[in-house]
Amino acid sequence: MRQKLGAVMFADVVGYSKLMSENEMDTYNALKSLISQLESICKSYEGDVVEVRGDGILALFETATSAVEFSIELHRIAAQHNQTHGRTHPIRFRAGVHLGEVLIDERGIHGDNVNIAARLQEIADPERVYVSSAVYDQIRNRLRYGYEFLGPKQLKNIMSPVATYCVRSEVEGATMAATLRTDPQPDLLMQRPDTPSVAVLPFSIAGQDENDSWIAEGLTDDIIMNLSKFRNLFIIARNSSFLFKAQSLPPQEAARRLNVRYIARGSVRRSSSRIRIAAELVDAQSERTIWGERFDRKIDDIFDILDEVTECIVAAMAVMIEAHEKQRMVQSIPSDLQAYGSVLQGQQHIFKYTRVDNQKAQSFYQTALQQDGGYARAAAALSRTMNLDWRYSWTEDPNGALDMALSLAQRAIDLDPTDARGFGELGYVQLYRKEHEAALQSYRRALALNPNDADMHSDFADALAHSGDNETAINHLQQAMRLNPYFPDQYLWHLGGAYYNLRRYEDVIASVNKMNNPTEGQRMLAASYAQMGDTEMARSIAEKHREAHPNFSLDRWSRVLPDKLEDDTQHFVEGLRKAGF
Repeated sequence: MRQKLGAVMFADVVGYSKLMSENEMDTYNALKSLISQLESICKSYEGDVVEVRGDGILALFETATSAVEFSIELHRIAAQHNQTHGRTHPIRFRAGVHLGEVLIDERGIHGDNVNIAARLQEIADPERVYVSSAVYDQIRNRLRYGYEFLGPKQLKNIMSPVATYCVRSEVEGATMAATLRTDPQPDLLMQRPDTPSVAVLPFSIAGQDENDSWIAEGLTDDIIMNLSKFRNLFIIARNSSFLFKAQSLPPQEAARRLNVRYIARGSVRRSSSRIRIAAELVDAQSERTIWGERFDRKIDDIFDILDEVTECIVAAMAVMIEAHEKQRMVQSIPSDLQAYGSVLQGQQHIFKYTRVDNQKAQSFYQTALQQDGGYARAAAALSRTMNLDWRYSWTEDPNGALDMALSLAQRAIDLDPTDARGFGELGYVQLYRKEHEAALQSYRRALALNPNDADMHSDFADALAHSGDNETAINHLQQAMRLNPYFPDQYLWHLGGAYYNLRRYEDVIASVNKMNNPTEGQRMLAASYAQMGDTEMARSIAEKHREAHPNFSLDRWSRVLPDKLEDDTQHFVEGLRKAGF
């Protein structure tokens, strides 16, 4: 028996028992072939497959970097294998990686750190890699992947909670996803707003049929969106609410974490012809349910049910809402209810912010428009997918995607000038076409229609900073963070940009260092250190940036940057050149 420091990876097949029950020999042979391929490739990542436990793979690596790179490659190889063999029931893995000392003998590797890797794998989502903070600290500045902090996880038979991160193969989009923070912003949640504050938790699926999750998520989305239109309500953003999706928290605990008074929650159960929805509104302060209702309707009435549920929740708060504001709840109903269903299915994908999910969302929104060409919400949502295609080059023709986003946003506004989403997408396109005044006006219209949209506040702040109004931008970002306390890295990037324009370099560094995806903030970090005269640190960060972004072009980047003031662009370029870019 000897001890060794190493990175342990454990990977397991998702739904292995079901796959075997459906086709035992086919699954066995396919998995045997796949594992043989993985064993061979593992060596090229300075690792060894120590043991194959049925459908599980236990491997030991010299470094955390190698272990995570192999784990990402494992998912790619499995996906390629499924595609090559045209498998109707694909073999998919989930993986966990931990770094620490292990015990080694002739039978393999053992110890608590091996168990932690195995337990991380157990809680991982399919085709994802979950890593401990020990691994994250080693790879965060080395590997350009997307990182989402999941918080401390109490793993089975592990004494202390393990701070856990999800690693996604593509970093694009990760900065837009909601995430917990290792250093919570207590000042954001210390003071409850003067207006009635509400969080709508994700509606659950009764019966555990995940095929109906799009209905529950869609209902939750629309209730949040409708309530957000009221100026005298403070509504927690969708992304922060949805972080509680997998947690069965008492309303009082959810209210405490989000610092709100009221919690709305519910459940959805669907049969072949009917849909049953239960909803309630809880006053967390008095621990009393102040309203509850059950709805039992034919499945064809789903949109009417949504409208009825939303109206009832609002009615329960009638004493807090001015009567004339109720008119703002009116929403354009699609003539074809199938179009509404397609939009709800698209919503399930778009907030995952990956290339594949964006394409799936795009397909659902296109179907919705084919079903109802006058559905403004579908046009605005499709515009959003085109903007994401442009932003992250998820298409072969990014400029064409931006033009299409503009056309769809204008179409959405023409169809329904009271929907904030169309104006928000229009503002984004106008900003990157460097039509600054038009962009600001579009964002102002959007926030007038929906003052509680946290992402809209953040996007507006970015447009303000690029237009030279940095102090106002900071105010909007602070409001966005309060509305969306589990905010994405993008908010910190926008905040850093405003601070940089104001020459507040220490504030830039403090903001960017809070990002869970530090490789995406390295440019601003390096420029800030360079402007402060710390050339050694600036050049060190610039070198890490070159490793993570080998194709970065300063000239191209400076042309894309949508600054209204040339001095702001040159100020940033100056900092980057000082840092060695």
